[in-house]
Amino acid sequence: MKRSNRLAWLGAIALAVIILVSLIAAPQNSTINSGSTYNRAADGYGAWYAFMQEQGTSIKRWQKPWDDIKVEKNPVTLLQVNSNLNPPIVNSEKRAWIEKGNTLVILGVRYQATAAEFNTMQKSPFGDVKIATTRRHQKADKAEISLGDRFGAVVWQQKYGKGKVIFSTTPYLAANAYQDYLSNFKFLADLVSKQNNAIFVDEYIHGYKDADVRKKEGQDDLLSYFAKQPLIVALLQAGILLLVLIWAQNRRFGKPVPLETPVLDNSEAYIQALAGVLQKAESTDFVVEMVGKEEQLQIQKALGLGEILLEPQALIDIWLEKTGSNSVELATVLKWRSQKRPMRERELLSWLGQWRTIKNNY
Repeated sequence: MKRSNRLAWLGAIALAVIILVSLIAAPQNSTINSGSTYNRAADGYGAWYAFMQEQGTSIKRWQKPWDDIKVEKNPVTLLQVNSNLNPPIVNSEKRAWIEKGNTLVILGVRYQATAAEFNTMQKSPFGDVKIATTRRHQKADKAEISLGDRFGAVVWQQKYGKGKVIFSTTPYLAANAYQDYLSNFKFLADLVSKQNNAIFVDEYIHGYKDADVRKKEGQDDLLSYFAKQPLIVALLQAGILLLVLIWAQNRRFGKPVPLETPVLDNSEAYIQALAGVLQKAESTDFVVEMVGKEEQLQIQKALGLGEILLEPQALIDIWLEKTGSNSVELATVLKWRSQKRPMRERELLSWLGQWRTIKNNY
């Protein structure tokens, strides 16, 4: 290989390794997309968002920080689907925003697990709503419970001034996994639309940002991205590149060793080819006949009985006399030779295993 081609191949390999290390070592959050309307997986809300649009509901994705929603002049209903269960805490800033007549819907708040069954069907005006959680809010006011059972509330609300906040112990109330349960979709649709507010789905908490927000936060160019990456990634990339350069220029890893041509074992190759033909032809009776004879001869030689095949019962009697071992397994493997029915693959493997066990006992 020419030196220029060799360097090109080494450079390509180094680049591929650096990219792979970057993907592995870079910080990741595999759950941040859970609950996003962009997510088409089972834990996403893409199907529900499409359902709302098909119903003619005015709904938009919110991809800006919390501070930006406070400047909205008209009342707003903001839906937040948590990627992880969080405590049902409403801070003073959010409470002041809610008191002005806004509604905050939070799916996925942490409460203690109860003795309720994990999968339940909850009664609602839109039919049975499927719920997959044992977590309940046991101290909720009955008048404020929208969905629940004798173990407590699954969905409930708390009023603050002119507005309110709606909580749900499950983040999967209308996830893509429940597309066959239309009542789940209708129930959540009613929760967010009954106030006749402008409806937004918070995608900012799932990492989605508008272009102006990314630019404001310094994430709109490649240089800003690399500036925020951990130092360990850059060090690993530099180390890999250095090793490749050392290998390419100075051969510090020793002289190349020529590959040895493997010696072909004709007997082994013949046996493997024959085994492949027999397997495709499903000729297990031939295998049973040939292997059974050879295994019986090995046992007879070990017992000093010569190389003439004995009748199965005669061999069993001598086996009992000379070894005193249980003869049930020997009788089982000898029985297959007299049967006409071909073995299935699993039976053949079991039969060979029994022969191996017998041979280990004499």
